[in-house]
Amino acid sequence: MEDWLYGEAEIAFLEELWGDGYLSPGGPDEVARVLEGIDLVGLDVVDIGCGTGGITLSLARDHGAARVIGLDVEQPVCEHARSRAERAGYGDRVEIRCVEPGPLPLAEGAVDIVFSKDSIVHIPDKESLAREAFRVLRPGGWFVASDWLIGHDHEPSPEMAAYIAAEALDFGMASPQRYERALADAGFVDIELRNRNAWYREVARQELDRLAGPERRRFAERLGEAEVARQIRTWEAMVPVLESGEHCPHHFRARRPG
Repeated sequence: MEDWLYGEAEIAFLEELWGDGYLSPGGPDEVARVLEGIDLVGLDVVDIGCGTGGITLSLARDHGAARVIGLDVEQPVCEHARSRAERAGYGDRVEIRCVEPGPLPLAEGAVDIVFSKDSIVHIPDKESLAREAFRVLRPGGWFVASDWLIGHDHEPSPEMAAYIAAEALDFGMASPQRYERALADAGFVDIELRNRNAWYREVARQELDRLAGPERRRFAERLGEAEVARQIRTWEAMVPVLESGEHCPHHFRARRPG
């Protein structure tokens, strides 16, 4: 059996915490914030790191995209995403592809929007990713995403290193400055980055309270006490680096010139 980063236990935990179909925080409200000012109606979209497909489906159903291609490298989440789209009756507008890491499996100028929600952290080479996003976009198209960032380009602090180790999710974090350089060097213009640390700092504290407080029994009944205890340790490692600002989730967007 493959040793997936997002196997059934991880999927069950994250969806229990963040909502059916969501493997990152904020639910549909945070997706709407990422897309603020970007109209998807009638457009072709690729969703990098589609996970179990809750957001991929929402891009078509709730935001009006004509076609959404969800890409992920892990078979379990792709199966969930494909099933979700079919059950919702969107199999003709949502396509899920399980792909190998590397260049995006799309032709040049294939889509109007490149979207990603907290998945690029698993791609260490931000420069190659920016070039690939530029390549597959049509002129005037947008690269719109959120991701987990680190506040600097140095070695992580001991606290940050401990948090990354606790996640055990193969994180390849980069700084806002590196993201901005990668996007500019790829040819993007109108580059904007927005720090979401203050928002998630508060949300993460609430999540820890849920896990360690009155909801702990419910999580344990669903996932087992050992898994809940492991996740509590991860959140206890994460909150301090959010409070210090070293862990700084961001939204970003950039446009391919028309």
